[in-house]
Amino acid sequence: MPEFKLNCVLFDLDGTLIDTAPDLIASLNQALIAHDFKALDYQAVQPLISHGVMAMINQGAGDAEPELKTRLLELVLDNYEANIAVNSRLYAGISESLAAIEALGLKWGVVTNKRQRFTQPLLAAMGLSRRAACIVSGDSTANPKPHADPMLAACKQAGVLPENCVYIGDAAHDIVAGKSVNMKTLAAVYGYLQAQDQPETWGADALIAHPQQIIEWVNSSLCL
Repeated sequence: MPEFKLNCVLFDLDGTLIDTAPDLIASLNQALIAHDFKALDYQAVQPLISHGVMAMINQGAGDAEPELKTRLLELVLDNYEANIAVNSRLYAGISESLAAIEALGLKWGVVTNKRQRFTQPLLAAMGLSRRAACIVSGDSTANPKPHADPMLAACKQAGVLPENCVYIGDAAHDIVAGKSVNMKTLAAVYGYLQAQDQPETWGADALIAHPQQIIEWVNSSLCL
């Protein structure tokens, strides 16, 4: 194994870099109500965000016919696109971590399963688009995470080697994706975890309970 030399910090988006739950859940409930379903409690649906909008829809309309679920999906996505950054915010400590990463001369980027039509305007609204060395969405490559394709695409964009990157995400498939290309991995346990999740079993190099711990890990890795 070549010696690890950190060059780039890669982030999952929802539940890791940005708390998008308020806008996603509002868009979901607007669609559910429009089709005579009950609005869902925030805490009931928030842990499902990392598993996609259909998982959220199944929580509120699991018995609906497939055609109706498809219409709900389209409506949720349209609602969300129109309200992409109303109440979404960077997690506390992320802004400082990004500034510290940049101050160290390291690159950072985003690898998400979110579609490009949402990723790009969201990052632009947060003022992050021009700062990121790479942005790879769920439909940027033939296969989304946990496949290796998006991870390799991010490295190509950023001009770095996978083995010199660390990937941070809040779901098991994030850790699988990072490890598949020999990246270091950090599990963001402050993100959208389900009650049954056991991040300590995912095989990540460390668990991150707060975004401020990201820069602590980065600093420690540079001292190795």
